[in-house]
Amino acid sequence: MKKLILIFYILFLISAITHSLKAQGCVAIRHFSCSVGNDLNNNLLGKGDFQVGMNYRYFKSFRHFRGTEEEPDRLSNNTEVINNSHSWDYSINYGLTNRLYLGITIPTVINTRSSLYEHGRTERHLSFSRGLADVRLGAGYWLLNPENHKNGNIALGFGVKLPTGNFNATDIFYNVGTNGEPQVRPVDQSIQPGDGGFGFTTDFQLYQKISTRFFTYIGGFYLFNPRNKNGIRTFRETLSPILENESIMSVTDQFSIRGGFSYIISENFSASLGSRYEGVPVEDIIGKSDGFRRPGNVLSIDPGISFIKNNISINLNVPIAVRRERPQSLTDKETEILTGNPRNGDAAFADYLINFGISYRFNKKENNPEKIDFNKN
Repeated sequence: MKKLILIFYILFLISAITHSLKAQGCVAIRHFSCSVGNDLNNNLLGKGDFQVGMNYRYFKSFRHFRGTEEEPDRLSNNTEVINNSHSWDYSINYGLTNRLYLGITIPTVINTRSSLYEHGRTERHLSFSRGLADVRLGAGYWLLNPENHKNGNIALGFGVKLPTGNFNATDIFYNVGTNGEPQVRPVDQSIQPGDGGFGFTTDFQLYQKISTRFFTYIGGFYLFNPRNKNGIRTFRETLSPILENESIMSVTDQFSIRGGFSYIISENFSASLGSRYEGVPVEDIIGKSDGFRRPGNVLSIDPGISFIKNNISINLNVPIAVRRERPQSLTDKETEILTGNPRNGDAAFADYLINFGISYRFNKKENNPEKIDFNKN
């Protein structure tokens, strides 16, 4: 088991450093873990146990990158795009057996976006969206019996993502009409509450005890979004005729993987330090990838702290970005071929995220099952 964990962790580190999978900011990666959450305590449930939880995420994106190169002149010229994103995931998990667990996640969002270029390039204005995002349903299974393998285990999961979020949220955009009048238009893809696609997820979680107080963990998910485009106009073709192929929003895949080490400080507190890699790929694995998307990826250092007492769990993680990339999209490549000129769109990224979670477990049995904390959210 320890050898298997080590192999997975080495592969994770290699992929996080070298792979060009494609995160937060203008890149439309939504507040999304897996269908049943990435907190192992949510899923180490006894038969008949319920756990309810809330996870909050916040970030402010404003640093523009083209490829892996930052464009600091956007800040000095006051032309940067600023996204503020607040997301809440409300979840219920249920232990069907001590190995098979079910879950539902109901996400809500409040987003704002401040820009010049979307308002005639003459005035900075704010666009806004809020509401229900895309609901997820899922199930997972521990490959080893948790009662006999408390020091290490692997779980595999599968889920569905329902297109419950509004993917045509609108607001007023100024100085964009024929005579400079304001118009009601869809807000940018990055702050749409939903993406308009019916998707499905695969995920995994694994952990291994190294010593009395020391654990290692790895977890991740991939969201498959087979739908090509959602039919919502971006109005990017009004900025330049060469952006005609970006006039409709794409429905994108999404991924996240994280791993690291957790140390139990005391009976109630533990701390973790790991890496997180997440984003939107250039192309979807299933289906076409036409339309407008901003592919991007972020590699972060991921420190965290957790508190557990009785049936209450509280955790805080603050991933800090160390590498951000906005690679060429398919439409960038098509435009480059058509015009003969190099093209790589840009995107704004955050310096850090704030992830805060709290959960409460309702145990069917009188004796609480043993809990293991890995600061995962």
